[in-house]
Amino acid sequence: MPIPEYVRSIREKVGTDLLWLPGVAAVVVNDAGEVLLGRRADTGEWASIAGILEPGEQPAAAIVREIREEAGVEAQVLDLLAVRTDEPVRYPNGDAAQYLTLLFLCRYVSGEAHVADDESLEIAWFRPDALPAMSVRQTERVHRGLAALRGDTHPAWL
Repeated sequence: MPIPEYVRSIREKVGTDLLWLPGVAAVVVNDAGEVLLGRRADTGEWASIAGILEPGEQPAAAIVREIREEAGVEAQVLDLLAVRTDEPVRYPNGDAAQYLTLLFLCRYVSGEAHVADDESLEIAWFRPDALPAMSVRQTERVHRGLAALRGDTHPAWL
């Protein structure tokens, strides 16, 4: 998994200790109502497209960049769905992190979805009634995005 250079420089100072990091994630939906997911290289689990904000980067621009870098498609941000603190994670290399994640609803614009970097093993579109097995957090993200797309009125998930 590529580690942003600024995180790498922090890791040189703090080692594998817990880092609090800003993250972005997306529920990307195409015109057929399918959801774009990636099977993560580090865990093998299916998940929404996500990543770390670079210093000074705007969150909406960051998620569009992450979608392009990970799945090879262009997307447009439609809405901010949630601001959530994720559970702490420990990566296979020992690094610990906890993310404050901004979850966006995005609309597919163009491109053919494919594995575009080394963060994913697979990239695929899924019908809402045929989602792969995912963690509770990932399932909640997708359902929140699909509800917003249907126009269900929910307050922001904070």
